[in-house]
Formats: sequence, C-alpha cells, structure tokens
Amino acid sequence: MATNILIYLAIINLCAFVAFGIDKLKARRGAWRTPESTLLLLAAIGGSFGAFLGMKVWRHKTQHKKFTILVPLLMAIHIAIISYFCL
Repeated sequence: MATNILIYLAIINLCAFVAFGIDKLKARRGAWRTPESTLLLLAAIGGSFGAFLGMKVWRHKTQHKKFTILVPLLMAIHIAIISYFCL
C-alpha cells in the first residue's frame, strides 16, 4: 500500500511539474493554454510539490495570488497528511 502511494505521488508531482512547464512554453508562443483550474487541481490531488517546483523552475504563475497562496498551503496540508500517516 505505501509503495503504491509513493508511486502515485511521484507520478502526480511529475505531471504537475511538466504541466507548469508546458503551460509556460505555450504562454510564450501565444498558444492555447492549460486552464488554471487544471494546474490547481494537479496540485490539490497530491502534486503540490511538483507544482511549487514548476512555479520556481519555470518562473510561471508566480505573480498570481491564487497560486502563490494555494500551492504552498496545499504543500503544508500534504506534509501534514503524510506526517500523520507515516509517523
């Protein structure tokens, strides 16, 4: 069970990181963008670390309040949940 959860978290965080990178690339090219709700959903369902890293690495969505507040908040919640079940 723990292995499956770790695999899920690795995959969802990688997806969130890549999604932020792709959206940044599309923004530069003026192409169709990934909806903000999709990016936030990826963070909410376990990809908060990947989303946060994507924000920093790609310098994307760093000026949007909902991202600068919600993504770190989701990270704190995910850390609390992981700590509760693992400690």
